[in-house]
Amino acid sequence: MSAPISNRYDFVFYFDVENGNPNGDPDAGNMPRIDPETGIGIVSDVCLKRKVRNYVDLVKGEPIDAPAATEGELGYKIYIQDKTVLNERNKLAYIHNDIKPVSKKLPAKVEEQRKVTQFMCDNFYDIRAFGAVMTTDINCGQVRGPVQMCFSQSEDPVVPQEMSITRMAVTNEKDRDKERTMGRKSFVPYGLYRCEGFVSASLAEKTGFSDADLQLFWEALMNMFENDRSAARGLMTSRKLYIFKHESKLGNAPAHMLFDTIEAHKKCAGPARKFSDYSIEVEKEAIPAGVELQEFDWIKPSV
Repeated sequence: MSAPISNRYDFVFYFDVENGNPNGDPDAGNMPRIDPETGIGIVSDVCLKRKVRNYVDLVKGEPIDAPAATEGELGYKIYIQDKTVLNERNKLAYIHNDIKPVSKKLPAKVEEQRKVTQFMCDNFYDIRAFGAVMTTDINCGQVRGPVQMCFSQSEDPVVPQEMSITRMAVTNEKDRDKERTMGRKSFVPYGLYRCEGFVSASLAEKTGFSDADLQLFWEALMNMFENDRSAARGLMTSRKLYIFKHESKLGNAPAHMLFDTIEAHKKCAGPARKFSDYSIEVEKEAIPAGVELQEFDWIKPSV
């Protein structure tokens, strides 16, 4: 079986949006999320994790009814998917281990508890990476994932806009002669967003998150927008990925100290409208000993 990662990682990920809505807020009519006090654009960690899940599912293509991962191997099913029935997912662990589930309770034996939770980690990539609360009616416990991300924030304030759109068709025969339907479309003209994240080797030991899993995660960050196009999101692009690899499992420097070595600066006088309106500078001499910086503009897909 692939060994869990043995190094801590921190990372800074830059992506941008052009004439699109990177993450709509359902409580605000699906307008792009912003900090109301500063006007800084926000993209939630949940949004990016969803896109990572979609990419892994696209690359690995492992259906839920595929055979369970054999002992010593890792599966790449996705636990959280559209219209997923989580109890059906959890039931797989009990069937595989020939254990009878008791409503809302873990198995009485500690060894059986470990088996059902380990099955979920071994077979579902997103549980292994991000963790999961599996305490539904069929209880598989809780797992804290080694990969975590903060909210992404735009480098400068963004101005969400709306435009009116029309639909030429009508829904019902009785409406054939009526005026056409009007609608609204929300978008940000341009925004460069920065996401900061962490990968814990200590938590990876508990879920089995391996080096192969980690490389797939980096690959997903740099390619997830290329296969997730929609009219609402406009042009979204992964721009830069900076990875800080620590020599030790617990780390050789605080994450905030490493994040402070990377800054984006706007070069134009007016509002930014493209990535080249920014420069990203790295203060490499400020990176402490025991930490290696890796920089990527793109990572070639593995398939």
